[in-house]
Amino acid sequence: MGNPCGAEKPPVRYDQGNERLIMKANVGSYDAGARYLLGCALLFTTVNGAGWWGLLGVIPLISAACNFCLIYWIFGIDTECIEEAYENRKELEHRKDFRR
Repeated sequence: MGNPCGAEKPPVRYDQGNERLIMKANVGSYDAGARYLLGCALLFTTVNGAGWWGLLGVIPLISAACNFCLIYWIFGIDTECIEEAYENRKELEHRKDFRR
């Protein structure tokens, strides 16, 4: 499957001006929202006595807050890029309909 955003962008780059590493976001807004809900649900089960496994809910919360998922990076998945491509296509169709 090709990258809908065009050329591959490096997932991590080095900003020489500030001397720090910068991660490229690979989690879209819908994906981040789902991760937030899943993380909250898992933490809620921990509070209600389901055991310590619910503390794994911290992982989706952190990835939603940072907009970066290590597993997505390993497999080359980028839901933010897919979301941007969808929004751009939708906007072009709207412009085409408006010109008629």
